[in-house]
Amino acid sequence: MDTLTHTLMGGTIVGLAAIDPSIDPVSVGFITTVVGASLVPDVDTVMKLKNNAVYITHHRGITHSLPFTFFIWPVLLTALSVLLFDLPALNMYLWIQFAVFMHVFVDIFNSYGTQALRPLRHIWIQIGIINTIDVPILLLHVLYFILWYFTGMPVLLFIGLYAVLAIYYITRYMMQRSLVTKVTRQLPNEEISRLFCMPTIHYFEWRIVVVTKKAYYVGRSFRGNIIFYDRFNKSKPIEEERFKSIKQDENFKAFTFFSSIYRYEVTDISDKLVEIRYIDLRYLKEGHYPFVCIMQVDRETHEVLHSYTGWVFTESKLQKKLLGS
Repeated sequence: MDTLTHTLMGGTIVGLAAIDPSIDPVSVGFITTVVGASLVPDVDTVMKLKNNAVYITHHRGITHSLPFTFFIWPVLLTALSVLLFDLPALNMYLWIQFAVFMHVFVDIFNSYGTQALRPLRHIWIQIGIINTIDVPILLLHVLYFILWYFTGMPVLLFIGLYAVLAIYYITRYMMQRSLVTKVTRQLPNEEISRLFCMPTIHYFEWRIVVVTKKAYYVGRSFRGNIIFYDRFNKSKPIEEERFKSIKQDENFKAFTFFSSIYRYEVTDISDKLVEIRYIDLRYLKEGHYPFVCIMQVDRETHEVLHSYTGWVFTESKLQKKLLGS
């Protein structure tokens, strides 16, 4: 989820902490909201300063893993709360543990997902029923704080808020399953191997990507009506020697590690160079697929001379980033 949503969720945990008489609300607010819930698990964002490949590979990775969620972050933040505010260690550990867990837990429901099962499994958990920025969830949290101000009953409001959110998440899951059924019916003659229905910031609008035996279909659903914008035939396999070379490229490894569904194009750009472009099909926007991995490869040696992976919304910017890599 976005930082604002994580921060608001942390604030509701501060309200719930009113049931614990040994906790100072101001102190627990700082530790669970500002540090624990909204900032610390996403500290890996600084990896973007190095390069996109490192950031894409590790964001929501180890910092959202089992050791960090259930031990490292709670212990570090508990130590901070004891040293700075002289708060009871056990109580703070439990509240901080809850805050960090909530941060990681809600992240698995969007299409970006997390690697929350590391080190047991290095996979992305991407349930894909909630958009990263979800307007109803934000509004419900704002309503919570308004009602808290006027009623002074944060604990009861917390229970009510999360009961409503549970129903909301179930509703979104049911909407997704209904779309999956509709897509299957709309392509009755296709042998579907994978099907993605992913939310957008608009409540009734979903991204649709379908993989069949011979092609990829990309479209959207508007209030249950499904429209496919693109159909791509599957490309023939890249020749073995060339693929052995490109699969060692750091940008290629980062892209294929993160991307759940993609296609590729091979284009001759000169007598000596071949361009290989991998395109994530999940993020079609205004006729453009912005998340890509592009490599310029020597035609004879198959050496990757330039490569780039990341979000690019115009071809001119992509070429600048590629040549600057």
